[in-house]
Amino acid sequence: MIGLILGETHFPKEILKKIKKRKIRYLIIDLTKSRIFKKDRYSHSVSIGQFGRIIKILKENKCKKVLFAGRVKKPNFSKLRLDFKGVYYIPRIIKSSKLGDAAILKEIIKILSEERIRTISSLTFNSELTLKKGNYSKIKPNKEDKADINKAIKTLSGLGKYTFSQGAVVRSKKVVAIEGKGGTQKMLKRCKSKKFKNKGVLVKFPKKKQDLRIDLPTFGLKTLMQCKLAGLKGIVLKSKQNVFLDRKKCINFVNKNKMFITVK
Repeated sequence: MIGLILGETHFPKEILKKIKKRKIRYLIIDLTKSRIFKKDRYSHSVSIGQFGRIIKILKENKCKKVLFAGRVKKPNFSKLRLDFKGVYYIPRIIKSSKLGDAAILKEIIKILSEERIRTISSLTFNSELTLKKGNYSKIKPNKEDKADINKAIKTLSGLGKYTFSQGAVVRSKKVVAIEGKGGTQKMLKRCKSKKFKNKGVLVKFPKKKQDLRIDLPTFGLKTLMQCKLAGLKGIVLKSKQNVFLDRKKCINFVNKNKMFITVK
């Protein structure tokens, strides 16, 4: 039995689809506000502050392993429904939340570990959703593109204090934007330019000191379309450290628009 602790985004649905196909026994701890998985007979809608209930559900079903997938947004702590263990653990969660949404999940993983429940990689059942090193488009980065890529990678490598930065946009060797708490979409909106077309790159790598079992950067067709609107030419991802959705549609899109996807 595997415990699936699921949040927002499309990625959790892909995991659930694969697990059902392989007929693996599972249960869902649904942490989404809209209760996305409420129709699944094995789903339990739980508040992030109900640690006692979460642990009880996992242990009663003999779940010694859990998998996290999807975004868990920082909750309004003053409105959380807390049980006894929630009251005990919530100060740790509040403290970690100051470092970003991913830090909340990291703290939950520590708490589960103390309860002898192990967290496995979110890609355990969906290795096909990550990419290996190489170029995945007809167009390949030229000399100018490579200079932008190197500048973006160097920029991300130097952001030790930024626990929420997974992406950087560089155009003509100049840093145009660095991903903030608003995420990739807001960053790309800031990069729109009528002056430039098919110029510049988005490099999207995992955050520094990121727990690679959870919260991997997710990339799909929607992000690619935003890159196109921003006038960018290419996207660079990290080998086996990104969740890549809609692969065929994405590759068709970049080929049609003379863009590139490269994995380092």
